[in-house]
Amino acid sequence: MSVPFTVKITKVPSRWRPSLQTLRIPAHTRNYAVQAPGRPTLEVFNRAVKHMQKDRAARNVEQSRQVDYIKDEVAKRLCERLLDIKRSFPNALDLGANSCNIARALTAPNPDPAVETSPPLSNRIGSLTCIETSHALLHRDADLGFNDQMSIQRDVIPDLESLPYQPNTFDAVLSSLSIHWVNDLPSLLAQINGILKPDCPFIAAMFGGDTLFELRSSLQLANMERRGGVIPHISPLADVKDVGGLLTKAGFKMLTVDVEDIVVDYPDTFALMEDLQAMGESNATVQRGPLSKDVLLANEAIYRELHNEEHGEPEHGHGGIPATFRIIFMIGWKEGAGQRQPLQRGSGEVNLTDILGGGDFEQK
Repeated sequence: MSVPFTVKITKVPSRWRPSLQTLRIPAHTRNYAVQAPGRPTLEVFNRAVKHMQKDRAARNVEQSRQVDYIKDEVAKRLCERLLDIKRSFPNALDLGANSCNIARALTAPNPDPAVETSPPLSNRIGSLTCIETSHALLHRDADLGFNDQMSIQRDVIPDLESLPYQPNTFDAVLSSLSIHWVNDLPSLLAQINGILKPDCPFIAAMFGGDTLFELRSSLQLANMERRGGVIPHISPLADVKDVGGLLTKAGFKMLTVDVEDIVVDYPDTFALMEDLQAMGESNATVQRGPLSKDVLLANEAIYRELHNEEHGEPEHGHGGIPATFRIIFMIGWKEGAGQRQPLQRGSGEVNLTDILGGGDFEQK
């Protein structure tokens, strides 16, 4: 697992619109239990509410496109991981495609910054099937130019937790910022492993860990101050240390899990919440509670008091606030004949301390 690194983005108010600026490169926790197949007996997220949020956000096309800065950035970074896989994918699936952000990233020119000219990654994708529960969101950008640069099939399905595909169907499954809304993630990962062909990859990115920890902590304190208790306003998220175990239980091999932080500057907490709503990323937990005006005002003051000290100089004449989005990237391979296997424990012939040049450790 690599060391987490941070990406710094400056977000200006909606009246100025967001801009991606400085990149500075570095993890509350949701634990999972494996349950019997079928409809989850305990639902963390209300799927009907999440569908409504996505639909409502996508119907305001202009605003929805303006707040795609996180989804576009993450989709680009996810697709860059394909540069390390030297093969083509005749039939790929985009699971929870949102507005086809992955397809847009795949068609970007010169995706490899280390090479002067490199062809778009879409040249290595024969056909991309994009699935989503919201018709409005999935088809929002169906008239844009990137659709002519690769073969894209859009399918609206009732539920991302039940995949309508036969085993050994796809050469790759990609997913960007969707599976953090899944109730039964272990079951979904097992289904993904089943629909992949042998020795083919699953590459995904999801919000996790300390995403929006600033907003989470300030809302908790604001509720304690104004309501005398804590009401959940931010969804629970998987921690990076859980992801490897979930992939292993689902049958994936040769795992890679790493973390990136994207820090976005907002003018105030109201702009942050407005953008989250426009992204379709508002809280959709079954036990979510309402946000009153007095709690929102208290949250604004507490957020600035707790998280504005090291933020730096105000921008546009307005003191901004940081919001952290922690992205967990994962790659897992379905087991297949001829696939490379890890060496047996104890079979190494090179001392790691010799390579790292370290340490006068006493031999015992």
